[in-house]
Amino acid sequence: MGARPRRRRAPAAAAATTAAPGPLGALLAVALLAAAGAQQSATVANPVSGASPDLLPHFQLEPEDVYIVKNKAVSLACRATPATQIYFKCNGEWVHQGDHVMQHSTDRGTGLPVMEVRIEVTRQQVEKIFGLEEYWCQCVAWSSSGTTKSQKAFVRIAYLRKNFEQEPTAREVSIEQGIVLPCRPPEGIPPAEVEWLRNEELVDPALDANVYVTPEHSLVLRQARLADTANYTCVAKNIVARRRSASAAITVYVNGGWSTWTQWSGCSTSCGRGWQKRSRTCTNPTPLNGGAFCEGQNMQKTACTTLCPVDGAWSEWSKWSVCGAECTHWRSRECSEPAPRNGGQDCHGPELDTRNCTSELCSHAASGAEDVALYVGLVAVAVCLVLLLLVGVLLYCRKKGGLDADVADSSILTAGFQPVSIKPSKADNPGLLTIQPDLSTTTMTYQGSLCPRQDGPAKLQLPNGHLLSPLGAGRHTLHRSSPAAEGADFVARLSTQSYFRSLPRGTNNMAYGTFNFLGGRLMIPNTGISLLIPPDAIPRGKIYEVYLTLHKQEEVRLPLAGCQTLLSPIVSCGPPGVLLTRPAILAMGHCVEASAENWSIRLKKQSCEGTWEDVLQLGAEPCTDLYYCQLEAQACYIFTEQLGRFALVGESLSMAASKRLKLVLFAPAACPSLEYNIRVYCLSDTQDTLKEVIQLEKQLGGQLIGAPRVLHFKDSYHNLRLSIHDMPSSLWKSKLLASYQEIPFYHIWSGLQPFLHCTFTLERLSPSTCELACKIWVWQVEGDGQSFTVNFNIAKDTRFSDWLVPDSEVGAPALVGPSAFKIPFLIRQKIISSLDPPGTRGADWRMLAQKLNLDSHLSFFASKPSPTAMILNLWEARHFPNGNLSQLAAAVAEVGKQDSALFAVSEAEC
Repeated sequence: MGARPRRRRAPAAAAATTAAPGPLGALLAVALLAAAGAQQSATVANPVSGASPDLLPHFQLEPEDVYIVKNKAVSLACRATPATQIYFKCNGEWVHQGDHVMQHSTDRGTGLPVMEVRIEVTRQQVEKIFGLEEYWCQCVAWSSSGTTKSQKAFVRIAYLRKNFEQEPTAREVSIEQGIVLPCRPPEGIPPAEVEWLRNEELVDPALDANVYVTPEHSLVLRQARLADTANYTCVAKNIVARRRSASAAITVYVNGGWSTWTQWSGCSTSCGRGWQKRSRTCTNPTPLNGGAFCEGQNMQKTACTTLCPVDGAWSEWSKWSVCGAECTHWRSRECSEPAPRNGGQDCHGPELDTRNCTSELCSHAASGAEDVALYVGLVAVAVCLVLLLLVGVLLYCRKKGGLDADVADSSILTAGFQPVSIKPSKADNPGLLTIQPDLSTTTMTYQGSLCPRQDGPAKLQLPNGHLLSPLGAGRHTLHRSSPAAEGADFVARLSTQSYFRSLPRGTNNMAYGTFNFLGGRLMIPNTGISLLIPPDAIPRGKIYEVYLTLHKQEEVRLPLAGCQTLLSPIVSCGPPGVLLTRPAILAMGHCVEASAENWSIRLKKQSCEGTWEDVLQLGAEPCTDLYYCQLEAQACYIFTEQLGRFALVGESLSMAASKRLKLVLFAPAACPSLEYNIRVYCLSDTQDTLKEVIQLEKQLGGQLIGAPRVLHFKDSYHNLRLSIHDMPSSLWKSKLLASYQEIPFYHIWSGLQPFLHCTFTLERLSPSTCELACKIWVWQVEGDGQSFTVNFNIAKDTRFSDWLVPDSEVGAPALVGPSAFKIPFLIRQKIISSLDPPGTRGADWRMLAQKLNLDSHLSFFASKPSPTAMILNLWEARHFPNGNLSQLAAAVAEVGKQDSALFAVSEAEC
């Protein structure tokens, strides 16, 4: 137990004993105490006969548990009556008599003696037994009848540790969600009491029914409210100290909710197809304290159609009636061409017109016999004149028709070919045409037939039948004039016509040639734009000068309304008004991600008066057989029997509609100064636009510094943003003041501004710096985005120069005759004659369309005199010049397997 307190003389039971001197008194006191203890036990258990139990001491005040704070001693007190002696006993040992402070008094009510005793206990006394057992003290009171013990009073050292066992943590909760903030206070004696502060103000559960504190001291908010957003602190305190936890920030957020949709707006057009929209706002409720914004679209658009008012118009006047008895006759008309409808205006003016007859007609009821003879004579003369005219026309046509049997007169092929003879090259091969075109500027001699024109793997081989036998060694001469020699004259002729005043005066974006019934092809190099003129599209005996032009968008005004956007280049082919017996095919690129639910796509054609008209709506039943369009992923193929100016225009039906943008990065090839510009172009994803930018950058001395990327730009009304990042600040700095640049939505969506770009101006801190590394981000707000990692040497890096098409790779802009087609002419004719008639087991042109994945256009093919010719023409337009004839041959062979006699040829054909 360690060192005990100094032993004091034990208290005596009577005054005489207390006065006993020396060691003898001490021994007597111990004996008396032992006897008194035994006597008290006996007295309590078996009271002495005749003694009153009230004479035993009873405590009016007993010692209580106390805590020692820091180094302050504590006081223990007890009071008993009747008592002659009271002493404290601590941890089983008597406290020295001198450490007691005693006070005697008499109870006024009973007259019995009252005795009160106090002692002090220090921190050192308690610490001497700390860890072995708790420090306790007890009072023992004596009277003449016996002794009584008080309750034990424990003396403890009070403390409160600094660190909380668990502190509340910050949280973000949704409104009306429950919150539990845990708090485990520091260890302490006595145990700490806990209270909570909200923004340094006491939280009182009695005043707020939404708040309560658990027995484990956790603060509970039953339903979070906006007012509960605050800093919460857990406070622990006892008699020693007061501790505060770290504050926990509670944020009560509100997720946004959509309001109801507004009413649909009026149709954007007062006549025809337009669009209408409705909107909603994220205000039910408005997002607060970082709550999530509403998901979904805040605007919806839908197509609408407004019936156009049609004003009435008069029909032609009827013939005058017979002159009546009143010397008047009349004529009438009706308001029926067209009749007014949809609120249109009625016709203005009279419906009936009358006037006086001449006096002769009025005075004579009938003509005389001499008038009848005159009229008969005039009719006879007119009939004779008509007959003579018909005979002259027939003779002229017969003379002209002879040219098709043997084209020997060079006047038919002026400016296109030298005289061509269609004669058998061998006696056993009658009827085979041997024509080999020459695209050079000089006359060329060709020996052989058309069949072996294609060499190597590109030769068309049909295993199911011998379509074409080798021809004999005939020699024929064919000549075509040079485009360069005719260019100035051709453009000069076109510029004199009023319809062609907007055509470019140069030939950079133009191709032209002279064609006859053999057909041909015009191409504008590196643009994906071409015009295929099939064989027999031009009537025999006719020679057409045909041109193909790519227009700059700033030169041609194409009006767009509502959500319409330009999806393709504006292309002219002509001359307009020429007679074509079969459709030509105009091929050009587009930038639309086509889907029926998101787009309404129309083909527009400009009339001779300059107005743009819708001639075809893709996906809808065509209203005329003059136009048809095959829309593929990046190109469209337009069948047209009337040449003119065309453009593909789309109207978005939802905010999910998107266009493809081509993102291209250019920078100077040489940098003599400290400034360095990076130009980011945002172009429509068509070859012609990229070609124009490349030519422009060549003039500016620019070079490509990154592979082009494609970005899908949606009709969401959000702008396009561009920013530059991760540039080494020790070598470069950007002069851009804002964090990003922005291109407005409508500048991009209209498609009428072809070369939109942003420039990032950088400055190198040293002239010796040549390495540039950075990232460029391009993104649509709440939409698609692309990033470029730029890492190159500005002085010598040319790794992307292969993307720039050299000027030498332009190809021939015009191909005339059989050289314009991959399929040899006679093989083409044999396929057409074999597959046009309905075949057994479906082995005809329908099966060929299915093999070539063109079966969705069967109704259009069937509307033409030769469906097979339409299929082969479309194949030629899609696959020139790199088409694989072997695949076409395999498809034709598959059709031939269904009917073994399909491609059989006679001995005469061989």
